[in-house]
Amino acid sequence: MRLRHIAKAMPIIEQSEFVEHDPAAWKGRWKERFGNDRPLHIEVGMGKGRFITTMAEQNPEIDYIGIERADAVLYRALQKQQELKLPNLILLLADADNIEEYFAENEVDRIYLNFSDPWPKAHHAKRRLTSGTHMDKYANILKPEGCICFKTDNRDLFDYSLEAVQEAGWSISDLTYDLHHSEYAEGNVMTEYEERFSGMGNPICRAVFRHTEGPES
Repeated sequence: MRLRHIAKAMPIIEQSEFVEHDPAAWKGRWKERFGNDRPLHIEVGMGKGRFITTMAEQNPEIDYIGIERADAVLYRALQKQQELKLPNLILLLADADNIEEYFAENEVDRIYLNFSDPWPKAHHAKRRLTSGTHMDKYANILKPEGCICFKTDNRDLFDYSLEAVQEAGWSISDLTYDLHHSEYAEGNVMTEYEERFSGMGNPICRAVFRHTEGPES
């Protein structure tokens, strides 16, 4: 997601109580940061924050962390959080490549990957958030029973991801190539992209990934 530069974004982000400015300091201690013992769900690439703010609002028994690397985009999510002031939501201006610096082994219960950049050129495949390199990092921070919920309208990225995650030692469940006309539609929270793409008639693909001992046979 790209937005025009917003000059005031960084000063507001740097001063906000809703943004954790030193996430590495809380690695392994996020329960202490939130002040409770609730499950921890994170969204990698939260965009403007519609999905994660809605999830946090609907599920006060779960703690959420939204990660976004672009300050202009995180600023939009911060605007929502400044209005809602959800106690179970923290925002991070951070890069997914460094996710293991922010979370300890077995610390995260669930990861959401929603409409990630498809990086369509073959030589950029390693940058995709479902590449084997990224999946190995997720495996390290997820609890053994944890999972990744993945949504995209990009069929090429989805097909690539299904193959890549299995090669990386993950199983696939709850798979659909048309989320909004499937059994998984009930309770689905849409992102800004999802609403736009589905409104154009684009089917939304969805799957859940769980780490296993090795690739499926």
